[in-house]
Amino acid sequence: MLSYRHGFHAGNHADVLKHIVLTLILDYLKQKNKPYWFIDTHAGAGKYSLESEFSNKTSEHLDGISKIFHDEKKPLALAKYIEIIRNLNGGDQLKQYPGSPWIASQILSHEDRIRLFELHPTDLTSLLHALGKKQNTKIYGEDGFQGLKALIPPPPKRALVLTDPSYEIKNDYLKVVESLKDSLKRFETGIYMCWCPLIARSEPIAMLKQLQKLNVKEWLYVSLSIAKPTDDVGMFGSYLFI
Repeated sequence: MLSYRHGFHAGNHADVLKHIVLTLILDYLKQKNKPYWFIDTHAGAGKYSLESEFSNKTSEHLDGISKIFHDEKKPLALAKYIEIIRNLNGGDQLKQYPGSPWIASQILSHEDRIRLFELHPTDLTSLLHALGKKQNTKIYGEDGFQGLKALIPPPPKRALVLTDPSYEIKNDYLKVVESLKDSLKRFETGIYMCWCPLIARSEPIAMLKQLQKLNVKEWLYVSLSIAKPTDDVGMFGSYLFI
């Protein structure tokens, strides 16, 4: 569905969870002196203004990145994540927020590869403007679920694949599970990071149960909730299945 615009939600609590974990994984992969790939099946615009009309309509970042950006008691594990945001803003004034592609571009070296998929024409244009000139990056204006199949296994046999659709279409829950099943057959040694919103509906937990039943040796479940699950709240949290 091309009506979803992440600019309304940039920097919210779900972004904070996803991007802290993403930063930690990408930084961990750099410890081994071997190239690796980052693939994002639903890349978005690359970076977002927190002063835009979209952001001002919801101000979701106030319950997300704005709560921790200036907190002097932040855990040390957040240092790299905060550093990337500070560098994007050129200091301590929080006006912009990086998407997953931007974060990856700040961590991966020129020997590593970034592959990004985005269908929304406006976000695709923004993504191309933000990262299209980087030599180690390729951007595809096509469906990430389908495009992923042609990219794995990548030549270095080391990769992190992020799958984070909007879930505005209920079928996305099934697509995430089926995509991961197919990817594991093609590239079982890859690292896969699936994001999902927590809402007062059955689909997110049903998807989690399906993911937990997959034939994988090791997996990690990470979640963050900021409210109790009610119909009035909407997205009260999110989780990652890695």
